Amino acid sequence: MITGATRVAGVIGEPVRHSLSPRLHNAAYRALGLDWVFVAFEVPTGGTSAALDAARVFGFVGLAVTMPHKTTMATLCDALSPAAAALRSVNTVTVASGGRTTGESTDGDGFLRSLADADVDVAGRDALVLGAGGAARAVARALAGRGARVEVAARRTTAAAEAAALAQGTTIDWRDRAAAASAADIVVNATPVGMAGDVSLPLPEQALGPGRVVVELVYEPIETPLLAAARTRGAQTVSGLGMLVHQAALQVELWSGQAAPIDAMRAAVTQR
Repeated sequence: MITGATRVAGVIGEPVRHSLSPRLHNAAYRALGLDWVFVAFEVPTGGTSAALDAARVFGFVGLAVTMPHKTTMATLCDALSPAAAALRSVNTVTVASGGRTTGESTDGDGFLRSLADADVDVAGRDALVLGAGGAARAVARALAGRGARVEVAARRTTAAAEAAALAQGTTIDWRDRAAAASAADIVVNATPVGMAGDVSLPLPEQALGPGRVVVELVYEPIETPLLAAARTRGAQTVSGLGMLVHQAALQVELWSGQAAPIDAMRAAVTQR
């Protein structure tokens, strides 16, 4: 029941109506007994500053931020977490009383939490990250922070070099990604290959043998062609659902100061 005391949080992006964030957050708020509601706001390119001003004026709890606003938001917040400053990207804004805003990036820690759920320890292991977008950058940095040796392969060589630099790692030519995957302990797909309706693979099946962990950031579908192929060939697999849930859980924890109800959040996006 929405009341006069109900507080608002939301996600801004374009497009954003497909977002699962409202399911995740509203499930968490119900489980925690918070009189909060989470809404998706379609905000076009160029509207980032106005959206942040509105959040301040209306006393929002906070904002989740998706494309195309992450980079611009990092230039607008009053303060940035170390991760957001390093990545020059914000996916979470906390709005304090008085309107002061702090930008965070929960993607990297959300990714690490998803690996912990699967009992994957990255310290001292060789990791290959496919892609060089915002999520890939966060993942590369997070892996290095836990002691992994990181390689990045992407079609855009400059972007790959920037992502690798965040991890003090190296780049691999996109054409050599199969050989690099065959030698890696952990392979992370941070490209959109395999999203709903796409049956292609970011790697040849032959590179997905036993003895390695194959991690997917795509979460729709939960079982992507990459994960299916990797499992068939004997690799351990980790779906993108874990990172999706945990990055949102970290947002809930930042805003509420309470431990996020992971089970309730996961059920909200799996029982559809």
